[in-house]
Amino acid sequence: MSLFANIIFSFSLAYTDNLTATGKLDKAAIYGSDGSAMWASSNNFKLEPSEIQELVGGFANASNLWASGLHIQGQKYFCIRADDRSIYGKHEAEGVLCVKTKQAILIAHYPGGIQPGEAAKIVEQLADYLIGQGY
Repeated sequence: MSLFANIIFSFSLAYTDNLTATGKLDKAAIYGSDGSAMWASSNNFKLEPSEIQELVGGFANASNLWASGLHIQGQKYFCIRADDRSIYGKHEAEGVLCVKTKQAILIAHYPGGIQPGEAAKIVEQLADYLIGQGY
């Protein structure tokens, strides 16, 4: 791994750990904005290549997500929000939040018992911060 890749990985790992430390999210990952590389993951949260590419495509054109839902770690989630910045999915009482910045895609999972709005606020605020920092 190159020095730059090591710096990005360490930097990103701190953010995934901070997301889960809130108690509102139980898993998080950060991918490059094109989905080709996972920068960091907490609690073994890793997407299949087809799953991350489904998200990447959904930011550009959400019609497939609205029609077929999104898939994260083999679980289908109903799409409840999809635009060029944020994609949200829900399955029973749990959900996923995917937010795109200039260079990254933040993906976080919240378990049952957590208010979706509380979890979304945390991920959206981190995305705003990263965008403000040029990421």
